[in-house]
Amino acid sequence: MKKVFNLFDLSQKVNYKTEILSGLTVALALVPEAIAFAMIAGFSPLTGLYAAFVMGLVTAILGGRPGMISGATGAIAVIFVGLILELRTAFPDITSETILQYVFATVIIAGLLQILAGVLRLGKFIRLVPHPVMFGFVNGLAIIIFMAQFPNFYQKGTDSLLQGSAMWVMLGLTLLTMLIIWGLPKLTKVVPSSLVAILVVAGIVIGFGVDTMTVGDTLNAGETIKGGFPPLTVPNLPFDFATLKIIFPYACIVAGVGLIESLLSLNLIDEITETRGSGNKECVAQGLGNIASGFLSGMGGCAMLGQSLINISAGSRARLAGIVAAITLLAFIMFGSDLIVQLPMAALVGLMFMVAIGTFEWASLKAFRKMPWSDVIVMVLVTLITAITHNLAVAVLIGVILAALAYSWENAKRIRARKYVDEAGVKHYEIFGPLFFGSVSGFAEKFDVLNDPNEVIIDFKDSRVADMSAIEALNVITHRYHKVGKKVHLRHLSKDCILLLKNAEAIIDVNIMEDPTYKLVVDKI
Repeated sequence: MKKVFNLFDLSQKVNYKTEILSGLTVALALVPEAIAFAMIAGFSPLTGLYAAFVMGLVTAILGGRPGMISGATGAIAVIFVGLILELRTAFPDITSETILQYVFATVIIAGLLQILAGVLRLGKFIRLVPHPVMFGFVNGLAIIIFMAQFPNFYQKGTDSLLQGSAMWVMLGLTLLTMLIIWGLPKLTKVVPSSLVAILVVAGIVIGFGVDTMTVGDTLNAGETIKGGFPPLTVPNLPFDFATLKIIFPYACIVAGVGLIESLLSLNLIDEITETRGSGNKECVAQGLGNIASGFLSGMGGCAMLGQSLINISAGSRARLAGIVAAITLLAFIMFGSDLIVQLPMAALVGLMFMVAIGTFEWASLKAFRKMPWSDVIVMVLVTLITAITHNLAVAVLIGVILAALAYSWENAKRIRARKYVDEAGVKHYEIFGPLFFGSVSGFAEKFDVLNDPNEVIIDFKDSRVADMSAIEALNVITHRYHKVGKKVHLRHLSKDCILLLKNAEAIIDVNIMEDPTYKLVVDKI
């Protein structure tokens, strides 16, 4: 099909057929996920579906990463479980409707915080996430997606596996779905293999009346996915400090988790597509999406890596697929619920199994022997924390902290000094490696104050004074020399080091001594 310019992004060309078919596939995959995540928090299925529609549409149009899909997610749903428990403890007689008002207000405040993060350009800080943490995040998420499918192999409401023909049918249809998704691209890429797999398996089940679990079977008694356009809801709560005290901490967590998951997903899709999205723009779009979701009866959300990978693997590279997915999801809710509830879960389970397999960074396993032990430990820990707790933000933050500590430890060991005495009897200390909080102890051990000559030069040509701890270390060593009547000269300090030292003079006593022979020398770095 002839490629034309995307109406929403004039910098990018788009194949309309690919985008539309990919959007339809994503919409089908969104339905069970949105329902399941809403039920995790005890909400009605429509609360999750409305969130998926609103988040998907807003971020598809305004987001910083064309091709990325947003919607209701498990990471956000788990946060609301804690909020609900706190509300029921504080207000034993609280109704489900009032709880939803608190949830909507929390989502709106979280959205405002995310917009603030985008305006302050905090999206760039995602660059601080090391690659081993990214590996751990992706691998942990793949495990979560994979494990989340297994409840579909249990009898509803029990801990018992499906028995006999029911299990064999479920397994067979799941494997058929996976086989089509794997094999069809080897024959043709005219249509997304995921969409073909869902339609073929659904056709077999509906056409031949195969008795197997469907989307409708995942709903509780009295629940439905049929509804209208998301109703406008203004949270009916007292606007006072007591209310803010309850919801603000959870809003901060929702905002943080949503941004971390979204920006990490953005980075991963950037790598896959070899293009670059805008993290700050995505922060604002996520915030606007959550605000709209809170006012339109949705539970909020963030980027969905699984659905995003379905979209990207189907060939989508523009915004249209996300817009089609959101509008199609709304059409399912308003007009197609009777058909959607007949979709076999086996087809959707098979699709998500393939997403999990494709998401996992298998190359990270091969790199075990080639990576530093600290990186391997960080990657494994982030994977385990993500998979066990489902708290992506905590896993990533722990990973970043561990990686930073490992980096600091390695750099702390690199501080060293080459020593010699010149013909004038002046002792030189040529410092190598960064001088920062982790290396100040090693730095101090390099000097022999009592036995050194009366004049000493500390040369920083191959080093750098990095922080206040380093300045204090310089202050201490120069003070020690001064105490015994010896002179110290600092050479080859960079401009930023000199500025740091001058700024520190108002806080600590910086003992920098000079004489006519050895002036402070500044090299251009």
